[in-house]
Amino acid sequence: MSKAAVLLSGGLDSATAAAWTRGAGFEVVALSVDYGQRHRLELEAARRVVAHLGISDHRIVTVDLRAIGGSALTADITVPKDREEIGGDVPVTYVPARNTVFLALLTGLAEVVGASDLVIGANVQDYSGYPDCRPEFLRAFAEVACLGTRAGAEGTRFAVHAPLLHLSKAGIVRLGASLGVDYALTLSCYDPPAAFVHCGRCDACRLRRAGFAEALVPDPTTYDAA
Repeated sequence: MSKAAVLLSGGLDSATAAAWTRGAGFEVVALSVDYGQRHRLELEAARRVVAHLGISDHRIVTVDLRAIGGSALTADITVPKDREEIGGDVPVTYVPARNTVFLALLTGLAEVVGASDLVIGANVQDYSGYPDCRPEFLRAFAEVACLGTRAGAEGTRFAVHAPLLHLSKAGIVRLGASLGVDYALTLSCYDPPAAFVHCGRCDACRLRRAGFAEALVPDPTTYDAA
């Protein structure tokens, strides 16, 4: 069975991407990153998802992006709540170069475990606001991985898979439900008020809630805001 290295934050999207990877016949090697994020509780969600999906190899790497800051997720900047328009602009929750750093770490792990397939849960609602979720970026990074590694120099062709790229949040929920993902284990909130409680008002919470409603799938999430 071929291995695939999967970025797993512990949120709805990454859990679905990991389940998709397993369903596609890969042995999943999961990577989570402790980067000093405000919502560090997501790492516990990642552990819960790994156990649920039966993933035996889960690595957590620490890279303190608070030293760089510049984001509401890594600095003393207020997380936006109740925004009328989500997408189109680059929000303050964008973490400078985060996916570049994360995919570089994932490439290193893939090279070590003998995988050439990298999986990330980026999707259309992300890349409307986050430049490092755009398909052009993901294609370019695959080329970087091929050019900047020993495996690539020896002929390995790395591929970056974003199976959720063109799905709406509702489409992601439907896909995950069909793959048996237990979304009660996941955490999407940027500013959780308590362990596994979603604020219900940040962009991530609003997209998550709307996704379940549109998909007509029961939402197992506990929201602080009704």
